[in-house]
Amino acid sequence: MENFTYCNPTKIIFGKNTIAQLDELIEPEAKILFLYGFGSIKKNGVYQQAMKALKNRKVIEFANIEPNPTYETCIKAIELGRKEKIDFILAVGGGSVLDASKFIAAGIKYKDDDLWQIVTSRGSVVTSAIPIGTVLTLPATGSEMNRWSVMSKSSTKEKLSFGSEHTYPKFSILDPETTYSLDKKQIRNGIVDTFVHAVEQYATIDLNTPLQDRYAISILQTLVELAPSLMSDKKDYDAYASFMWTATQAQNGLLGCGVRLDWSTHGIGHELTAFFGLAHAETLAIVLPALWKYELDNKCKKLAKIARQVFNVTEGDEKQQANTAIMKTSAFFNSIQMPTTLAHYNIKKADIQQVVDRFAERGSSIGENQDIDAKAVEKILKMCL
Repeated sequence: MENFTYCNPTKIIFGKNTIAQLDELIEPEAKILFLYGFGSIKKNGVYQQAMKALKNRKVIEFANIEPNPTYETCIKAIELGRKEKIDFILAVGGGSVLDASKFIAAGIKYKDDDLWQIVTSRGSVVTSAIPIGTVLTLPATGSEMNRWSVMSKSSTKEKLSFGSEHTYPKFSILDPETTYSLDKKQIRNGIVDTFVHAVEQYATIDLNTPLQDRYAISILQTLVELAPSLMSDKKDYDAYASFMWTATQAQNGLLGCGVRLDWSTHGIGHELTAFFGLAHAETLAIVLPALWKYELDNKCKKLAKIARQVFNVTEGDEKQQANTAIMKTSAFFNSIQMPTTLAHYNIKKADIQQVVDRFAERGSSIGENQDIDAKAVEKILKMCL
């Protein structure tokens, strides 16, 4: 196990009717910037619950934060926040709104004119941020309990992540009933995102981390077990509650303690979003099986354990089981209506060159072994076709 430091200051308020606690969670004199997306929270009643709790507060609204939040939109929120002298940011929505809130919180305080440096520095230039609270409505990214944010810049077709100790939410409210209005596409995206978060921290170099490994496997087992109920038309509170908490646990830092992390599927997937506009989870479902095939020798032991412990595979030697894990994972994604090929999105061989060129321009390598360079990315993406 590698050395690590773990500190997670986010307070979680979990359960039914907890949005009503907003008033007591935010400082009484705070002027609040209320961030949300394109209005689904008004249709499902979450907006009304939040505003009722904040009825005696000073609240400035900023709406229309996109899936894959853009730098260009967040700059407008930063300008508004500075103008109104905001003291607190409340992000209500899914991971995109929460990610945007972290950039906005850091950006309001940042003194340099080039705010994109917050992202390109991976957060190292952030020295302070406006405090953040969140109300989560879509389990997926884990942004409600971590310091990380992923931002897109439309003008340059970039999608990059950053994080800072200053961008942890002060609190996050997780009411499973807020997820009842999600459609099947949103649910399947959340399942895939959570699944890949777990395996990017599990299917790596074996550093003798049995507790973390078992924790990751339990997350995968839980997702496979819950998926049929989540994808059905019934609103099973217990299933939605378990899903919401599972997604949070997959990316709150615990799985990665002492572990050599991968994140190459995310790295390649971000470029597919930047160039082709695919949803984040859609890119992960495409890249993961192909990347595992490419890295089969390196990941064989952990993949075989996934086959045995998640998909109940008992036949074959270790390598056969590892291959079966890849096949079973693709089949699991397909079972929740998630495509696993670029062809499904009409992305052809010629189209992937711009992604390869992007990696070549950066000249860096990704993966737990830092062995996936531009040439490897090209081979992996060709396997995704």
